[in-house]
Amino acid sequence: MTLAQPLTIALAGNPNVGKSTLFNALTGGRQHVGNWPGKTVEKKEGWATIDGQDVMIVDLPGTYSLAAYSVEEIIACDYLLSDRPGTVVAVVDSANLERNLYLVCQLIELGMPLVLALNMSDTAKSRGLHIDTRALSAAFDGIPVVEMVGTRGIGLDALRAALLSRNSVPRPTLFNYGETLENEIAALQSAIELEADLVRLYPPRWLAIKLLENDPHIAEQLAAYPAILRAAQDSIARSTGMLGDDPETILTDRRYGFIGDTVSRAVTRSAGTAE
Repeated sequence: MTLAQPLTIALAGNPNVGKSTLFNALTGGRQHVGNWPGKTVEKKEGWATIDGQDVMIVDLPGTYSLAAYSVEEIIACDYLLSDRPGTVVAVVDSANLERNLYLVCQLIELGMPLVLALNMSDTAKSRGLHIDTRALSAAFDGIPVVEMVGTRGIGLDALRAALLSRNSVPRPTLFNYGETLENEIAALQSAIELEADLVRLYPPRWLAIKLLENDPHIAEQLAAYPAILRAAQDSIARSTGMLGDDPETILTDRRYGFIGDTVSRAVTRSAGTAE
């Protein structure tokens, strides 16, 4: 009889959102701390039992995005691509939702099964912020959203239940970047899909977007595919000429526009509280 592989859950989020607190609460003393292979960045893994199922939990380095601007971002992105955890818990600071949701958008584009953990919800409420979790979930295509106070264990049971949800994979096409960029993305995606090895390693739409963003780490990984790299550079030049700005800037602005609209509909502030 073949033993089933344990479910792996990754904790992702910006620095200082309480990921380590949740990791400790979920794993207790069943954890191992080392370094990521070839790096000096700390790697924490632990075990939990959820509804009778053994679960491995990996605490990813704190990152603001999945771009290749830091060692931590490269580690987090490479792990998600290569290990493909069963679920990613995107931990966010409820009191700073707009800033924290950028990483969530990138996780969705990567095609990750997600649970959104609104940590520090007590701080948000003390500042007069009220988050409509249903509206937030709907904006992100129905992913589970759990309000939490990790330091007090509030929301842990709801998080455990959400981790076993089978309705946590949002569409990677949730964000529309406008006709010009969508056409460029589609053309690059079609070229990528002709390369079976690339399709095994990367979600094609996500890879097309990363190429349009001129991500240096991705370009390095695709050194054996010069035709695709040339097509990406041609696409960047063409869309920059048409739109008057480089695709990376426009993609970033469109994500923040989506986030701003989402937050405006899902978050209200009590009268008389400071901004």
